[in-house]
Amino acid sequence: MKSPWIEAMRLRTLPVSLGGVICALGLTAVDARINWLWATICIVFAVLAQVASNFANEYFDYRDGIDDENRVGPTRGAIPARKMLCATACTLAAACAVGLLTLIRGGWWLLPAGIAIALGALAYSAGPYPLSRHRLGEVAVVLFFGVIPVCLTYYLQTLTIPLWVLINSVGIGLMGAMVILVNNYRDIASDTATGKHTLSTTIGPQGSALLYCAMGQLAAACLWIGGGLDVWGFLPLLPAALGFAGSYLLNKGMRPTDSTKLLAITAMTLLLTSALLLLTHLFI
Repeated sequence: MKSPWIEAMRLRTLPVSLGGVICALGLTAVDARINWLWATICIVFAVLAQVASNFANEYFDYRDGIDDENRVGPTRGAIPARKMLCATACTLAAACAVGLLTLIRGGWWLLPAGIAIALGALAYSAGPYPLSRHRLGEVAVVLFFGVIPVCLTYYLQTLTIPLWVLINSVGIGLMGAMVILVNNYRDIASDTATGKHTLSTTIGPQGSALLYCAMGQLAAACLWIGGGLDVWGFLPLLPAALGFAGSYLLNKGMRPTDSTKLLAITAMTLLLTSALLLLTHLFI
């Protein structure tokens, strides 16, 4: 039996936080030498920030009764609420401490960005307008797991953020949003019952399948355009093929357990795409 702490971390989705940083390092390697110290700091910060967000989601969704016994994902409430709240605060504090190190390299203007990331980790599930409960979960992922980590990691390496990096960051963010979309597709029944409004509860299973495909193709287009239209080998084919295949499976109707597998495959495809991008520019 898995530890409830391991389940609360949601290891299946951690590739989403890693993907953005690794993609940025691959983009850095196009024209510059990678500084591995700052790369490591970015990786640690990204993972801590996502774990803090996952812990916050665990705590606030359970506290507010958003997830009931029919939920398919990790069991809520297995960890006492006070311990989960403490773990959220400690993990977020650790992420902020690591994030402060980036001011040495990037300057004080990064402080507002760090504050926005910390607030975003909580705003996904908490606050007066929790993003995950108001059809904004996918948008938040594009921003906080795509645009921000890719652009800020690249900036810490080169002190610039060119347009082509921004375009790539949107592509990575869209792949991350595909992970959340599958998660919300899996939980349509329980989310509807508890009044949690996600894109999937709004557009339904077939709409979710079509959106998953569209996200995959848009992600591929961003990687292609951001690569200077040289397609970087076969990399844009990965999100494109995933979009078509996953959409087909979702449209046929997937069992919850199979949806969880697709969620993991989607997250790993994001990580694989970023890793291949890095390896391509390091060794080819």
